[in-house]
This record gives sequence, structure tokens and C-alpha cells, in this order.
Amino acid sequence: MYLESQDVDVRVREELLLAEVRGVVDTTTAPFWVSHDTAALIWGCWTRHLPPFVHVTQLVNPRVERVRQPALRRHWTDLPDRDRARVGDVPVTGLERTVVDCARSLPPERSLVVVDSALRMGADRRIIDQILLESAGKRGVVRARRALELADARSESPGETLVRLAATLGGIPTPEPQIAVPTPLGAYVVDLAWPELRIAIEFDGAVKYSGGGDGDPAQVRYDERARERALVAAGWTVVRFTWDELGDPVAVGQRLAEVRIEVSMQRRPPR
Repeated sequence: MYLESQDVDVRVREELLLAEVRGVVDTTTAPFWVSHDTAALIWGCWTRHLPPFVHVTQLVNPRVERVRQPALRRHWTDLPDRDRARVGDVPVTGLERTVVDCARSLPPERSLVVVDSALRMGADRRIIDQILLESAGKRGVVRARRALELADARSESPGETLVRLAATLGGIPTPEPQIAVPTPLGAYVVDLAWPELRIAIEFDGAVKYSGGGDGDPAQVRYDERARERALVAAGWTVVRFTWDELGDPVAVGQRLAEVRIEVSMQRRPPR
């Protein structure tokens, strides 16, 4: 599930990619499994960007005289039964194997989004750890282990994941996901927070205000403003981010660091 934007062009590109997957399924005779970030899309994981190719994993290297398919990227490796699955009629790498392949091959801002969503879907960390153990010494394994260390199944959107990553890369404590905050209007669960500083971090996704989610967009905006006023009345500082801002993780990290310093100074007792 590609969630960075609800732009029509993006939806069309996703449909085209899925059509290319269908073409591979219908025309490839040698055993294969859709893999890597293409498999993540098939499983319904969040993806930071649509994969530019259809990735497939095969057990043997096809002979070079086979027709080249520019939109197809083949990977050749052993694939035990544990790592083989089907989504509908599409052969696909198992969810845990997909997590490892993405974590090994994608940059952090793309891999962590996949890993968080897969864990949220129920991917088994024990199986993931076993696959990583079996992959020791291979390219990208160290990177994958780092992604798993940062992953959190409590993340409810790719935007929340990217804010957490920006904080980590910025060298500041990682905010906690899904924190319940008591307010005069009742308890609200904020996307991310540093409870000890009473700092709430909220991510405003495009779907929330476009009508793509549940409810009337105007009502959603009204409710968000009321929610923020209640949090402020309870003594919390609220920081908001949008998709456009998340394109610059350094700036996000700097802003978070500045807010932490400002709030810490305000809460420091006078001498």
C-alpha cells in the first residue's frame, strides 16, 4: 500500500506496476516468487516509494538467451519452503523473507517503513531473526539488523515511522508511539511523544484532510484543532509534520531537537 500521496498519477503508476506483476505471473514458466519491495506492495505493506521494477527471486539463473525484460529484476538464491507463499494466485516471498530482503536492499527511510508495517501485520520476528542468521556475511545484513533494531510495530502510519527515524538520525531520543494523554476533553492517543517533556508529535497525512479517510474533511480539521487545544490545555506542546516536511529528515530532526531544548528550558526550575 503506497501511502505517500493520493495523487491520481501515483495511483495510476501503482496500477501499472501491478499489471506488470500480472504479466510476469502469466508469462514466466520457470518457478519464481515476486520479492523485495514488489512483494511488500503485494502483501499490502506500506512503501515509501513505488518500486521501479518488478523484483522476482528464482532458484536458478535463467539462461542468458532468454528474452530480456527491462521492467524485471531477477534475484537468484536458495529459497526454502518457509520463505515461499502465495497472495491470491501470485507466488510471493513470505512476509518475513520480504522484510529481510527489503531491509538488506533499501535505504533506511524506505526499509523501515516496510518493516514497521510488516510487524504491524503480524510478521514473526523470530523467523526474521532466523533468516538474518542464515544470511550472515551477505551484503546488507548489517543494514538489515539496524532496521530491525529501530522497527516498532506500534507505528500506525509511514509518516510516524519517518518522524521516528529522523529523530534517531538526528541523535535525539526516539519518541514513543501511541501515547495516551489525559486532557480536559478526555484521553487522546497522540502519534508520538516524549511523555517526560510533555511533547506530542502529530503527523498530518494527506488522506486525513482529503476525504480519502473516514468522515468529512472539514469535520476532521475541526476535531484536530479541538484535540490540539485540549492537549495544550493539559500542558503539552504539540509539534506537527506533513508529508512535504518529511522529505527533509535533517530539518525534521533539527526541529525536534530545537523543541526539546525549548521545552526543557521552560521546565527548568528558576535558580
